Amino acid sequence: MTRSILITGCSSGIGYTCAVGMKSRGWRVIATARKPADLDMLAGEGLETVKLDYTDPASIAACADDVLALTDGKLDALFNNGAYGQPGLVEDLPTHVLRAQFEANVFGWHDLTTRLLPAMHEQSSGRIVQCSSVLGFMAAPYRGAYNASKFALEGLTDTLRLELHGSGIHVSSIQPGPIRSRFTLHALNALKANIDHENSRNNALYQKRIAELEQIAGEEPAGLETPDQSARITGNGWKPVYRLGPDAVLDCLIHATESANPKPYYRVTYTTRLASLARRFLPDRLQYKLMLRSS
Repeated sequence: MTRSILITGCSSGIGYTCAVGMKSRGWRVIATARKPADLDMLAGEGLETVKLDYTDPASIAACADDVLALTDGKLDALFNNGAYGQPGLVEDLPTHVLRAQFEANVFGWHDLTTRLLPAMHEQSSGRIVQCSSVLGFMAAPYRGAYNASKFALEGLTDTLRLELHGSGIHVSSIQPGPIRSRFTLHALNALKANIDHENSRNNALYQKRIAELEQIAGEEPAGLETPDQSARITGNGWKPVYRLGPDAVLDCLIHATESANPKPYYRVTYTTRLASLARRFLPDRLQYKLMLRSS
């Protein structure tokens, strides 16, 4: 029987590559996006599509209903992936902007997951995979809203894993570091739209950060890398690569959904692995200095 997976946020980056990659492995992939043009693009790749906006409860409910209708009430795996990063110093972060970050990165994921869990309980099996971040266990400056959303996601995910123990439903967290995608471009747009940096006492710092983000965004690809393209772009050199392609996340998703014994955590990129080791072994003061250097 063909296994089914719902992958969210597939208009580019991790979601797109994972949707194409899982389909090539024989999975029935239902891919989500917000914009009609992106849904048409995904349908052109032979993927089944459903519209989803994590910030809209009605859209989440409709998505869950559509997915269960398409799969006759059965779903083998859910990959929560769609999210964005809101830059800005905490002191300049309006509360409504922080709330919007949590709606998209935490509350929407929780809503969708709890709507699909009954189907997994009914079949006594399933995989829930969350695309978290290195910033879900080690904070970095200027990213307070995103840090907080991913820390919250990790807490919910850990709790869900404990509560589902023995149910046949496995829960995993993928924790990427820097991955090639449109993430930086979207973060740059969110900074300009939501942070009044021109009237901030830290405007000079913001101007520097905006210039850095613009440079990174200009170097990022269009965001539509097949798994093979992603692997070729990254290459197989002996030196650690700072920014990996989305195929690195796909490798983790494959293990999390197909292994008989999936890991609770998948740490992607050497940046994430180093941060994990630092969290485990370094004294608090050294961890703090390391986080300061991540700015």
